[in-house]
Amino acid sequence: MSDATTIDPASPLDRDLTDAVARTADAAQRLADELPDLLDARGWTVATAESLTGGTIASVLAAAPSAQEWFRGSVVAYTPEVKFGLLGVPEGPVVTEECARTMATSTARLLGADLVVAVTGVGGPEPDEGEPAGTVWFAVVSPDGVHTEKVVFDGDPAEVLTRTSQAAIGLLRDTARRD
Repeated sequence: MSDATTIDPASPLDRDLTDAVARTADAAQRLADELPDLLDARGWTVATAESLTGGTIASVLAAAPSAQEWFRGSVVAYTPEVKFGLLGVPEGPVVTEECARTMATSTARLLGADLVVAVTGVGGPEPDEGEPAGTVWFAVVSPDGVHTEKVVFDGDPAEVLTRTSQAAIGLLRDTARRD
């Protein structure tokens, strides 16, 4: 039996995980650029509500400088049942504006965050709920209100996840920049 705390550099799984964590930390430095300062200036905290990204946005934010000062946490509501039960999303389709809006507002309340981004959509490769692969609904809640938008990304599931995460962090930054 191996020690669970030991990383074996010869193991492909350990190398892959080490590389993924290092890439996440590097991405956090770039993607969260400026965000911590903007949040500090406003006295805001951040949270995420994620479906198709499965916590990717939260992982990047948590790896950012000074995250412990402004990042409240994340709700990963991957299945419709979690969206309905935990976040109060009305039963029905979940690739919708209403779902994204409810995910964001519920997460802001649950985690006590000032700024929340929520994402729900179809990662692919197949369509779902009558929506093509790459369809993503975003909702951002801030003290100024709620903003929603729908985007359809091209690419395979990994590309959709990456583009969704980049766009979500961009929405957080853009919202925190507004006067």
